Amino acid sequence: MSSAASPLQPGAFNITQHERIVFGVPAGEAVVAEAERIGAARVFVTSTRSLAQKEHGPLQRLEKALGARHVGTHATIRSHSPREDVVAGANAAREARADLLVAVGGGSVIDATKGMLLCLWMGLDSPAAMEPYCLGFERTRSSALALPADPIRMIAVSTTLSASEFTENAGITQSATHTKQSFRHRLFAPRVVVLDPASTLDTPDWLLYCTGIRSVDHACENYCNAKASLATEALSLQGLKLLSRALPAIKRHPRELGPRLEAQIGMWQAIAPSASGVPTGASHGIGYALGATFGVPHGHTSCVMLHAVLKWNAAVNGERQKALSEAMGAPGRPASELVRELVAGLDQPTTLRGVGIKRENLDEIARRALSYHPVQVNPRPIKSTEDVKEILELAW
Repeated sequence: MSSAASPLQPGAFNITQHERIVFGVPAGEAVVAEAERIGAARVFVTSTRSLAQKEHGPLQRLEKALGARHVGTHATIRSHSPREDVVAGANAAREARADLLVAVGGGSVIDATKGMLLCLWMGLDSPAAMEPYCLGFERTRSSALALPADPIRMIAVSTTLSASEFTENAGITQSATHTKQSFRHRLFAPRVVVLDPASTLDTPDWLLYCTGIRSVDHACENYCNAKASLATEALSLQGLKLLSRALPAIKRHPRELGPRLEAQIGMWQAIAPSASGVPTGASHGIGYALGATFGVPHGHTSCVMLHAVLKWNAAVNGERQKALSEAMGAPGRPASELVRELVAGLDQPTTLRGVGIKRENLDEIARRALSYHPVQVNPRPIKSTEDVKEILELAW
């Protein structure tokens, strides 16, 4: 198995500000225990309309378990975390005098809740007020903020496999420009992450599967990045191994919790290098353009782009990609083929056409993608819109 770097090469592994990762415990039980440990008496919950419409889903079970601690719910967060939804949630939490936020949902809910923390810390009450804190999409930068003495924090209860709960970054959409922007602070990382496989049972199959591929994307692009190291490689490969095994098992046995928990552990391992500071690559960067501008779900951007990016990058890192193939159980085959087959086997789209992109959109996608940092640090250098379009053609 090839290595990105000599053991002597200098590097850094950033430690996120989590206190605990609780796994395999019912979410209501886990959150109540953590609220007691933290000393939180006024818990405000965030989620989406789809989860709010359930009768006995993960949101309702959590609200019931919280009992008198529950002081309100903001369950109207939309995909890609628009600034407007972030501010509305923060205003509601402020009015409720919350002392702890709990996000129940996938990446959009969790990222929006991170943004709510910023608004609560800094007294922001409008989308425009967030602008000075925006970092573009440079994940290596952070905000230096003068925080309150005891800043409100959050707990995350995952219902998908997107893994936003393991990072300090909040991807928020600027609706006026349809651009994905980054807000980042070390205390955006939830104090506690709860991985309860039963909380994924109400998640639509397509959403669970495609966010699982998003985590496969984390594993592959982190492993192939030049900043991967001996400290991160094993995490990427273990995450990929668990995910590539667990996702088909969930499809075969949809009500069994074992494969779902294995997938949750896999997404945790797969995102850890990114959370530690290893960049991703063109699959993520092009995906930001597809999501923010054309409304393609995060998971589906990975379904259609990862295999194409791996194939395009193989000209410079084909040998390194053999470790990905080995982790997926087929060391003699190209990683791009294995990823595409995994996606197709989950009945997810594998082409840009399959997610509603038209050929006349390719020029705009290529132009927007160049502005995103992951495209700029792709293993095979991307120097022009023509380079991006070569990748888009592979995904077409």
